[in-house]
Amino acid sequence: MKYGARNLIKAKVKSIKSGDIMSLVKFDVTSPVEMTSVLTTESAEHLDLNIGDEVALVVKAIHVLPVKE
Repeated sequence: MKYGARNLIKAKVKSIKSGDIMSLVKFDVTSPVEMTSVLTTESAEHLDLNIGDEVALVVKAIHVLPVKE
């Protein structure tokens, strides 16, 4: 899959807080030390994110999009 963003950061899922509509997912990254993404709970469930998963973070504008390959 190709992404429109040029910035790609390797990360590990640190924590997940899920609500009815939105989820807050925190990631450990090399630099900066931590990044956070807010995404719909449906998207978080679709990605099947679990603490410790290796993901790539695609940074575009003000959004951090987790991509699980």
